[in-house]
Amino acid sequence: MAKKSALGRGLGALINDVDEIQSRPERDLSNEIDISKIEANPYQPRTKFDEEALNELAQSIKELGIVQPITVRKINSNSYQLIAGERRFRAAKIVGLNKIPAYVRLAEDDKMLELALVENIQREDLDSIEVAISYQRLIDECKLTQESLSDRVGKKRSTISNYLRLLRLPAEIQKGIREKRLLMGHARALVNVDDPKAQLDIFQLTVEHDFSVRKVEELVRTFNKGDEKKPAPEKAVSLPEEYESLKDHLANHFSAKVDLKRTKNGKGKIIIPFKSDDDLERILAVLDQMKS
Repeated sequence: MAKKSALGRGLGALINDVDEIQSRPERDLSNEIDISKIEANPYQPRTKFDEEALNELAQSIKELGIVQPITVRKINSNSYQLIAGERRFRAAKIVGLNKIPAYVRLAEDDKMLELALVENIQREDLDSIEVAISYQRLIDECKLTQESLSDRVGKKRSTISNYLRLLRLPAEIQKGIREKRLLMGHARALVNVDDPKAQLDIFQLTVEHDFSVRKVEELVRTFNKGDEKKPAPEKAVSLPEEYESLKDHLANHFSAKVDLKRTKNGKGKIIIPFKSDDDLERILAVLDQMKS
């Protein structure tokens, strides 16, 4: 006999005492809370954190913000204890953030949390990363396995696994998914690339050229086969002295580190990096002044 979908059996089949739970106030909204009010979990099994990886995460948070909120337990009116997300918490402190997005829970809210997350997953307006985060929270905080989670939400285990893999993608790509610049099909192809830099390169090309899912899958297959079939790029050559002087002049003019590359055939490009939208507007204003 085919197993009946958990959703088809109603919420009462998912969680006991659903009426009592639904009557209680919502306590799991994502909030911005003061980092100074959060204390580490004394039962955290991990005691050592890779400093280089933390610094890389801190730099990502500085540039892109925190994609996935941490989870804390409210201890009293003015303090919280960390439940999940210690790496994000530590990295946020490195950056110097005063507040951090967090899901706030009470100790007795396990059933309510599970109900809220299961209901939340069924919303049609959720992006793929929001679904993946909800799945991960059900596993981490409600102590579910992928198999039991499959029963709860009425989805195949392979579907859940595909969503969870999205959380391994670099933060910039996760943000691209949330901003609808990338489809689930694109993201599923990208998770098959092990090199984060290559993932970002393919992501940027996809956004820039509006590649189809099939095109991204082709790029991923080509990358995974190796570079032997790819044409070797033209190598940049040492710049003549006058070009070095030009590069220094441009750097001073734009108050930015300018990179100038030139091949032996005379082709090249000038790269003017910017640190933020405001910095880009400043550079564009300098260009406008040059026109006038």
